[in-house]
Amino acid sequence: MFKRQASGDRGSTLAFWMLAAFLIVLWVAGGASRADVLGQPVVRFSAWALVLAAVLFVPRPNWSAIRIPALFLGASALVIGLQLIPLPPSFWLALPGRDIFAQATQILEIPDPWRPLSISPSGTMNALASLIVPAAILVLAANLSRHQHRTIAALVLGLVAAGALIGVFQFAGAGLSNPLLNAVSGSVSGNFANRNHFALFLCLGLGLLFWLVFDGPASAKKASWKAPVAIGLMCVFVLLIFATGSRAGLILGVIAIAGSTLIFRSEITAFLARLPRAIAGAAIGISGLLFAVTIWLSVSSGRAASIDRAMAGDLGGDARTELWAVVSDMVWRYAPMGTGFGTFDPAFRMSEPDAMLRPQYFNQAHNDFLQTVLEGGILGAVLLAAAVVWIVSRGIKIWAHARKADAASTGLGKLGLVAMVLIMAASMTDYPARTPMVMALIALAGIWLAAPLEIAEPKRRKPQ
Repeated sequence: MFKRQASGDRGSTLAFWMLAAFLIVLWVAGGASRADVLGQPVVRFSAWALVLAAVLFVPRPNWSAIRIPALFLGASALVIGLQLIPLPPSFWLALPGRDIFAQATQILEIPDPWRPLSISPSGTMNALASLIVPAAILVLAANLSRHQHRTIAALVLGLVAAGALIGVFQFAGAGLSNPLLNAVSGSVSGNFANRNHFALFLCLGLGLLFWLVFDGPASAKKASWKAPVAIGLMCVFVLLIFATGSRAGLILGVIAIAGSTLIFRSEITAFLARLPRAIAGAAIGISGLLFAVTIWLSVSSGRAASIDRAMAGDLGGDARTELWAVVSDMVWRYAPMGTGFGTFDPAFRMSEPDAMLRPQYFNQAHNDFLQTVLEGGILGAVLLAAAVVWIVSRGIKIWAHARKADAASTGLGKLGLVAMVLIMAASMTDYPARTPMVMALIALAGIWLAAPLEIAEPKRRKPQ
């Protein structure tokens, strides 16, 4: 799948450095989802500039490497674009949930204009414009070799570590703030505006650490420095997940560690088999003890905000439970066409019950699966279901292939699977995929998930 190119291929090298630079830009400015933050124009200008540069100076993308992710991205753009096509008044007013707009024109005594399906075209335009981020990732990553993709994965791990460093300073009360984001003052949110999204970023880092140590047959030779570094970073990431105050982060952390252990089970088993039994047992025991001490120190020192919030709050009475009930009713009210992508805020304000009015407001549904169905209608639901089915099917194939093939051929695929599972799990209670940084990670994970089986069998491929 990934093009096997000579080290002197300047086009591939240029694409690699452009992708690396874009990921750094996303780390700095892509941690917020709101359309009005200063980071959005920085991210989108950078994305368009890099896509234009890629068209001019980089060879045509290797579409075989990005075919399925590109199809999903294209289908998403098509669905959003259809929601912006003006419709005649008689057809538009016949759509479910549009009665209030008819009443408004009657009160104002003006004729009903042609309107797009979206109830807020500006919000839908913003949703469409946001897709330039994953598009840029796909175009730049398409021509990279497997080695370059592995280097990009290592870079992402470095960015997680850098975000963790910011989190440590915030945890210590340094009060760091990024003018490009809308972060809450005093929160431990790293390079994100939302502590839940930062907790997900740290959990993705946990999966990346498993990949760093156990990817490929050469892992045992380099474990002398990889394993201690990974264990140390894991302890830091876990401490920060506790410090963020994200209750979802606690669950994601468990999923990240348990899921990565399961997915990389064959590599872990092979790695331990190479070690003397006493050393292997000591390594497992010391690692477990370090994690236990890390958690105990966090809890005993009163710095585990996530656990404190989980213990103090009634999860069943959480405001999100009320929100989801209202959004579920809205789904049926606007079915089958939906409200239009990017329209949750105005749609919810029209449906928000008086009992839920409070100084804080819900800008998203805090459940991206539910919100996708609300905004995208039947087309959004079908596209979402197709994406989930594809991810599951690819995960099963990678799992089956890894049991009978060289582990080096499926390491990136397993990493992509871990990332997709974590992002989907986080999206059940939040909206991380609406931030440019996570959009980019989804695009990368999609390529890694799509490609490993084919690059594992180069003899079956036709010459490039």
